[in-house]
Amino acid sequence: MPDGQDPQGMKFSDALLSAWNKTLERRGAAPAIFRRDGEVARTFPAIELEAAAFAKKLLEFPPGAVLAVQIGNHVAWPAIFLACLRQRLVVLPLDESIGTQEREAALRICHAGGIITVSVGGEEVEILPFQLSLPSHRWDNTAPCLLKLTSGTTAAPRAIRFRSEQLLADCEQICATMAIRETDINFGVIPISHSYGFSNLLTPLIAHGVPVVLSGDRVPRAVLADLNRSRATVFPGTPVFYQAFCEMSDVQPPPALRLCISAGAPLPAATAKKFYQRFGLAIHSFYGSSECGGICYDRSGKVFADGYVGEPMENVDVESMEPAAKLSRIRVRGAAVADDYYPKADREKLGDGLFVPDDVLAREGIGFRIAGRTSDVINVAGRKVNPAEVEAELAELPGIRQAVVFGRKSQFRNEEVAACVVAGADVSESHLLRLCRKRLSGWQVPKRIFVVEKMPVNERGKVSRRELARLFAER
Repeated sequence: MPDGQDPQGMKFSDALLSAWNKTLERRGAAPAIFRRDGEVARTFPAIELEAAAFAKKLLEFPPGAVLAVQIGNHVAWPAIFLACLRQRLVVLPLDESIGTQEREAALRICHAGGIITVSVGGEEVEILPFQLSLPSHRWDNTAPCLLKLTSGTTAAPRAIRFRSEQLLADCEQICATMAIRETDINFGVIPISHSYGFSNLLTPLIAHGVPVVLSGDRVPRAVLADLNRSRATVFPGTPVFYQAFCEMSDVQPPPALRLCISAGAPLPAATAKKFYQRFGLAIHSFYGSSECGGICYDRSGKVFADGYVGEPMENVDVESMEPAAKLSRIRVRGAAVADDYYPKADREKLGDGLFVPDDVLAREGIGFRIAGRTSDVINVAGRKVNPAEVEAELAELPGIRQAVVFGRKSQFRNEEVAACVVAGADVSESHLLRLCRKRLSGWQVPKRIFVVEKMPVNERGKVSRRELARLFAER
């Protein structure tokens, strides 16, 4: 049976629309989206009615047109995505925090024909068509339904092409590996516009009928209170949330919460262990990439090793490129791997069901541990320094809670090693440098160690070495 009919009257099938139709039949009038206080915001039939109304508003866009969506974690997200699938439009999610120049570059590069935003009050969504100087893109027979925006290892934005079959495969792998069911309630504070939020919040609701609590309040204390009020059972979070929860006093574990997931950045072992001791809940590290969805998952949550990300996901093949080496890049194969990059493909890195991340991994028992990225290597006068090795030594020093090592430009040595650490009030830079000189080779010793109260992160909870190099540039 066809799943939809485009504006030109052509009937077509779509994997996600087919899964949604089954969800509607199975879930009936059950709640689909909750507000932070636990009140029902949308039932499954209400989402379907809203999607049909949106589809009529999108008739002015021809099939294949790219439509940017910048609405935060608005309750209309599922309906908008379903409407775009039915109109055969290509969705380009944009973070709320994206800068003006970066947004304009993304719209231009992706040939966007319009954008969906929220009104000034933040309640209503607005569809704003516009004409760009560049013509609309003509897709081939594998036209995408989603473009995930990524900067990769450069600052220039580019997109990743996904079809419904690949998005559904990622959803199936996540729900099967993490044992997420329709009886659960996801707590959605991570951005849906990000690959992590899209795959762990939006597609499970559409394809598996997993309800979600949508929130835009990222203050950790408010998040913990809302987890209690909403009785959510699954929390896809980032390390910054768990670290903040551990530092709070007089708080109790949310009564209904059974599964804590951490992604977006490596989870410090100290944070995972402290959270388990305080709340009695294991944090399961989740490693994935925008290009291929989930890669590895820590099923037990009790390894307590820095950078540990567990075993490969269900139906995902992970292969070390240098099996005999201690550290190696990997190849990821699976049905969720994207078609290619857009506008310029990179077939050696992505395509034909294969993706090669920039991360460097190490075998850790039957699982993997992230040891760094190829782009992170610091060139100190011809000597190559792996920041992960320096971070491991810093983490062993007394009083250090978190350490991130990065390279800064150097007039005489090309680059120099620097570090940013979260440490106790009695820890000084000079003392840390003396200890480093005893433990590290001369070219590995940081030139500067910046002691901070809190590690700078972006809204996805990630620590960017490039951003730290900018913040702590040589003066």
